[in-house]
Amino acid sequence: MTIMQDNVSKTGAVGDEMEVLTFNLHGETFALEAVRVQEILDMLPETHVPGAPRFVGSVINFRGRVIPLADLRLAFGMEATEATIDSRIVVIELDIKGEATLIGLRTDKVNEVTALAMTASEPPPSVGMRWRPDYIDGLFKRGGEFIILPNLQAIFSNHDAPLAGAPRSIN
Repeated sequence: MTIMQDNVSKTGAVGDEMEVLTFNLHGETFALEAVRVQEILDMLPETHVPGAPRFVGSVINFRGRVIPLADLRLAFGMEATEATIDSRIVVIELDIKGEATLIGLRTDKVNEVTALAMTASEPPPSVGMRWRPDYIDGLFKRGGEFIILPNLQAIFSNHDAPLAGAPRSIN
């Protein structure tokens, strides 16, 4: 069983399909397992955290809790961009060091919840990728486009220092 299959079977594959939320980053289409998604928010005021890595350099107030705001663009070596009218924050829950952690992910645009056929998935190529192959769980072909399923565990385990511990409450 591949890493992707292990992750998917724990998070929401139903038969030969996986329900995902698709979103755009820098002109590319990405997907998150829908079961990880807690909420989709309009952009919120954020507070910069001095000394934090750029990838998770801010926090936001999510329902009275302080949660990290991550920019996957930076993890994938893309340039940061200004928020637009279509920009959203996708709040996910991810197991980090054995603890359920809420994380906000910046997106350029949220598209839809859809089902992806597991048979349409391929592992990332070992040559010619501009991104780290361990940051990608799979590439799905749909129509004439590819949808990238990021390996959030790998991404956040390499950037988890500011994420350790439970979110703090705002009094």
